[in-house]
Amino acid sequence: MLEYLNMKKENLIFLDTETTGADLENDRLCQVCYKQYGDIFTEYFKPPVPISIKSMSITHITNKTVENKEAFKGSKMCCDLENLLSKNVLIAHNAKFDIAMLEAEGLSVPKSICTFRLARYLDEEDEIPEYNLQYLRYYHGLEIDGSAHDAEGDVKVLAGIFDVLYKKMTQKLGTDDEEKIITEMIDISSKPSLIRKMPFGKHCGISLKELAKTDSGYLQWLLRQKEEDGDEDWVYSLHYWLDRQNSLF
Repeated sequence: MLEYLNMKKENLIFLDTETTGADLENDRLCQVCYKQYGDIFTEYFKPPVPISIKSMSITHITNKTVENKEAFKGSKMCCDLENLLSKNVLIAHNAKFDIAMLEAEGLSVPKSICTFRLARYLDEEDEIPEYNLQYLRYYHGLEIDGSAHDAEGDVKVLAGIFDVLYKKMTQKLGTDDEEKIITEMIDISSKPSLIRKMPFGKHCGISLKELAKTDSGYLQWLLRQKEEDGDEDWVYSLHYWLDRQNSLF
């Protein structure tokens, strides 16, 4: 429960996984990195399914890289994380994915903060075109050592992005109370985030509010696609704007 968790910045667990692929149900982790108290821990693991060629092309982690590594489940890192995550808050970018990978290995994540959802939530003026980790890294001018698509490099960037978002949240809430800020971040991360502007396709750059008025048929078509994909942020956002099309205009 939330009241038993450490709610101070120094206790946060920054984590990233590299995986065999992007399928939440079937793929598994092959590298894990986490950071706490300034210390970084990184390990490769042999997954129970092969690493896909697509994943290898992104992460440069091959089946040969991990063929002699131990399985994650039952490893020292797995046991350490089981203990840490029961008492502390997990920070991840697109946290839903990393949490799914950890849960597939039998770990539980009581509370988490998703920097992807936070970045979108705090960008109230829709100034940021993309919210992926590396885009945010350069958008905010962060000088951080490390390679993209390597768990350790991504954790360093993740911690830097979190600091930016934490400062913004401090300003938004008008307080420097760590527990209050972290609690609000957890709450925001636990809900679907509202997408305000179309990031792709023939309507790229147009607000969903405007599209609900001028091309609601397209949004209804997109909603059906996103419902099939199980994309809760898109499903929530499309329902939000379509349900308000009569009252907003």
